[in-house]
Amino acid sequence: MVRKLIWSDRAFEDLKIIYDYIARDSKRYAQVQIKHIQSKILSLCEYPSLGRLVPELPDNIYRELIVDNYRVVYRINDSDSLIIIIAIVHCRQMIENELINTEDLNGKGKRKS
Repeated sequence: MVRKLIWSDRAFEDLKIIYDYIARDSKRYAQVQIKHIQSKILSLCEYPSLGRLVPELPDNIYRELIVDNYRVVYRINDSDSLIIIIAIVHCRQMIENELINTEDLNGKGKRKS
């Protein structure tokens, strides 16, 4: 079953921050990196369980997909056939409950499939 993606505002902002950081040295490489992350995220539509469970979170509802040096944090909503992209963080960054609790999807989430 192919699912739809919803991006939280936080995830969009994370992508922009990653682009801006890499673009300080190379705009071309920043574009390549962002496209690579987006491509891997799109693969979740067909293979939602591709990522592993987030090790530092006790709930088993959050997963992460490792893309180069970044962790794409998401959850699967089976009842609505959705993949919700919550955040994109550097691999060295610990994921805490505060990050997950800021999930901003009260009608503001962006759909992209």
